[in-house]
Amino acid sequence: MRILYLVPYAPNLIRVRPYQLIRALARRGHEVEVAALWSSREEEDGLRQLARENATIRIRARRLPPWRPVWNCLRVMSSRIPFQAAYSYDPGLLCEVGKALGERSFDVVHVEHLRGSIFGLNIRRLLSDGRRNDALRSRVPVVWDCVDCISHLFAQASRASRSLKGRWMTRLELPRTRRFEGWLATQFDHTLTASAGDREALRALAGRQGTGEAPKHSGAHGSLSITVLPNGVDLDYFRPSTEARDPATLVFAGKMSYHANLTAAFHLLQEIMPLVWRERPDAQVVIAGKDPPRSLLALAAVSEGRGANSHSRATCGGERVKVTGTVPDLRPYLQRATVSVAPVVYGAGIQNKVLEAMACATPVIASSRAAAALSARASRDLLVADDPAAFALEILALLADDSRRRSIGSAGRAYVEAHHDWQAIAGLLESAYLNAIAAAREERLRPAFPGVTAGENLQ
Repeated sequence: MRILYLVPYAPNLIRVRPYQLIRALARRGHEVEVAALWSSREEEDGLRQLARENATIRIRARRLPPWRPVWNCLRVMSSRIPFQAAYSYDPGLLCEVGKALGERSFDVVHVEHLRGSIFGLNIRRLLSDGRRNDALRSRVPVVWDCVDCISHLFAQASRASRSLKGRWMTRLELPRTRRFEGWLATQFDHTLTASAGDREALRALAGRQGTGEAPKHSGAHGSLSITVLPNGVDLDYFRPSTEARDPATLVFAGKMSYHANLTAAFHLLQEIMPLVWRERPDAQVVIAGKDPPRSLLALAAVSEGRGANSHSRATCGGERVKVTGTVPDLRPYLQRATVSVAPVVYGAGIQNKVLEAMACATPVIASSRAAAALSARASRDLLVADDPAAFALEILALLADDSRRRSIGSAGRAYVEAHHDWQAIAGLLESAYLNAIAAAREERLRPAFPGVTAGENLQ
């Protein structure tokens, strides 16, 4: 197939879902033309490297200047379009997409995330307007990969986030994000989500449109067409190490500027670890991830007994808490840790941090929220606990039982090999594309969203 794949950011090892899907599709023989935005020279270089990996990958990239998201959000402030939908819109990238559609024929268009949805609406308009152009097919299906249901995430964050900014922003955005996502689910030929929970949340939002009953304007056959496409893990990149693990070391990995990760880190250090340290004062915590805020550094300092005014990173060996900030390679932290912890309080989709630790054969203790999207078996492939006392007991038990750690680590590795290989997931994506292509043969009229013109372009 010829696939036009639009991503409103640079696919890379951090934005792992589009990065790995694009690579897997190319390896399976498809031609993938990627339209993406980059914000740094490092991201631009990464896009060039992605194109060099496989001759069937072509890149059309534009820089997203720092002022553009601010301007986009200001423009929709008084509208019914949520900030997340407007944030990454760039007319220059849409122009590149228009050129691509005029130069080549495509079998399917793939648009990722709520931040890419405005592009998707415009692409739908371009395809409709271009039917008089022989270079365009009359009905090229547009597949929207919403990844996570952002409304579902915002509803949780508005109640549980430890970030004041996060609570305020999610409460402000939640009503219009709910309306917009519910409408978007009826606008594309096929929709993808990363988990069954996100699929059900999106279906519920779509059902609220109009009368509150099942949406009348939905898939080509009268029902919402939503496929669960789980995240995978690079099993060659994330793999067990032959080196010995550090003693009594817990790792929590993730981008620490993300409010859900920050809330989980606070939960770990404030509510779980004091219970662990009563029994195991030698236990160490490594929080590995970019952009830790000053509030997290201050909490790490307090946990070390250095005082609330200390904001220096805890990096010396023998200390209880180490906050790394950006690391060039996450694997050594996962491979050396005794246990990986994911005390996620709220979230959506699949937790990549859990998959990557399991791939490294590191035993995982996760909250039920972090494990909800997985088919892994609790007590065999990973351990699940929610209450701080229960979580602390699981940590203490694993630290004391080397044989059980090895058993859970090995089972976790076997689980991701069986269920989260990117090549197999790319096969599921192919099937979703074929379903969308078949459905696109039937024309249908889609309703406009109040306050959004047909093919909203924000220009």
